[in-house]
Amino acid sequence: MPTETEIKKERAVLAGLAAASMDARERSTEISMEELAALVETAGGETAAMLLQQRPTPDPRCFLGDGKVRELRELIEKNDCDLAVFDNELSPSQMRVLGEELGVKVLDRSGLILDIFAQRARTREGQLQVELAQYRYLLPRLTGMWSHLVRQTASGGSSPIGTRGPGETQLESDRRHIRRKIQKLEEELAEVRRVRGTQRRRREKNAMPVVCLVGYTNAGKSTLLNCLTGADIPANDRLFDTLDTTTRRLKLDETTEVLLSDTVGFIRKLPTQLVEAFKATLEELRYADVLLHVIDLSNPEWETQAQIVDELIRELGAEGTPQLRVFNKCDRYLGILPHGEDVVCISARTGEGTDALVHRLCALLDRGRKELSLLIPYARAGLLDVLQREAAVKKAEYTEDGILVEALVPKALFGKLRDCVPGWEEPGEDRE
Repeated sequence: MPTETEIKKERAVLAGLAAASMDARERSTEISMEELAALVETAGGETAAMLLQQRPTPDPRCFLGDGKVRELRELIEKNDCDLAVFDNELSPSQMRVLGEELGVKVLDRSGLILDIFAQRARTREGQLQVELAQYRYLLPRLTGMWSHLVRQTASGGSSPIGTRGPGETQLESDRRHIRRKIQKLEEELAEVRRVRGTQRRRREKNAMPVVCLVGYTNAGKSTLLNCLTGADIPANDRLFDTLDTTTRRLKLDETTEVLLSDTVGFIRKLPTQLVEAFKATLEELRYADVLLHVIDLSNPEWETQAQIVDELIRELGAEGTPQLRVFNKCDRYLGILPHGEDVVCISARTGEGTDALVHRLCALLDRGRKELSLLIPYARAGLLDVLQREAAVKKAEYTEDGILVEALVPKALFGKLRDCVPGWEEPGEDRE
């Protein structure tokens, strides 16, 4: 029996449309509807019923056909629902008409995801990004929301007596206010980017490689971060559990330490406003040394999910960054495990395969680097500073003849150092 202090969950009916005229990625399917139900649960609601319609094109007035809207209204009344959530993006006028027809609050997928992000953002940066995304989502929808006031206050037309004439409409006033808010938020996020740029230059100076975890929401990125670094960040089995970027140090071996960053999960039909707003965080992907693309192998849709993540990585300009595909939850998979040069199968929950992941990560970071034993003359001691900045120095010993150094050296430095390698043969410099 529920107590008085328990908050009643909002009950939602879900609706989706698969129209032939839509782009294939925008059409609703049973899988995208199940994902929408999981999003409703993440937002704190519960799904009471689902309705999926197929028709040639969306209805310009109320998106679904009139018969389906009536059916949806009956489902709402029968199941005592407070909310109708659409799997597709609705225009402002469609949202208003559906609200009037159904008698409950209407949300589309983008609005629902924005609501979840608003609940979950904890850091000031995350909150700024969500607020900016919400205002960008709201701005084009003001026309539908304020159409009744525009009719009353705009000059000319059928405005009521006493309301005609010059003056600013409520719509214009709200648009101006929101544009001011957007400008202010953009300025604050530009400052966040500036601080991130300073931190990034400091990391580059300290030669600390950056590894970013990317992947579809609920693929297990936070669990993997906890497993590798011993961190204790929340890792629950629900969509968008991580919104704020978390970074921890990870020691790979005696000479290599990296910064491992967990990023927000991606999802199909991710609102454009969110991609734009989160670029301050996600731009780190472009500067990462390696991306660990975490894929939930136990999900039957993993190939589609991986493709969505790859498309978003391209959109963010990070497709050139070296990448390891990390197939997670392999302990729940019964088929033949994926394999390949840059593929690792693990279980972040049990720790299975993580040693192989660390080994592959070391190898990927070391590509193009060579282990050299050097004798640097004191007259060229400045080379040691260069090595400490741009290579991994394992050992430096001062002797009578010079500085004995053992280091993993990137290919770009070979030319500067070749005459410091004892026994270096000039004719062999171009041989493989």
